[in-house]
Amino acid sequence: MLFYGHHGVTDEEQRLGQRFLVDVELETDTRAAGQRDDITQAVNYAAVYLSTKEVVEGESRRLIEAVAEGIASRILEEQPVRGARVRVTKPSPPIPGAVLSGAAVEIYRRGEVVGKPQKETLDGEKTTAV
Repeated sequence: MLFYGHHGVTDEEQRLGQRFLVDVELETDTRAAGQRDDITQAVNYAAVYLSTKEVVEGESRRLIEAVAEGIASRILEEQPVRGARVRVTKPSPPIPGAVLSGAAVEIYRRGEVVGKPQKETLDGEKTTAV
């Protein structure tokens, strides 16, 4: 997914904004939806897109880590998923003299499918520059 947001450490990034690429992978049991061909048993991908869009295009944050956390939290609260892997890439980070295709953070958070989601865990987090 590609969005335009106003996230970054510098005042210019927050004022001018820039593009952000977001990849979301969801962990869920698709058996009931597949066996019954029942959309009410499935993840609502349109809602996942809209939630992601609202986070990225919404409130300005200094770190892409905070953007990823916001996306994962929304998805775990709103969708019947066990886990969410979220990768946020800033294609044009303002790093003087750097030649790279972007800076990215990828997180994995787990939640509880039935009932209220559990607090997020810190397993599987990594930050990379690509």
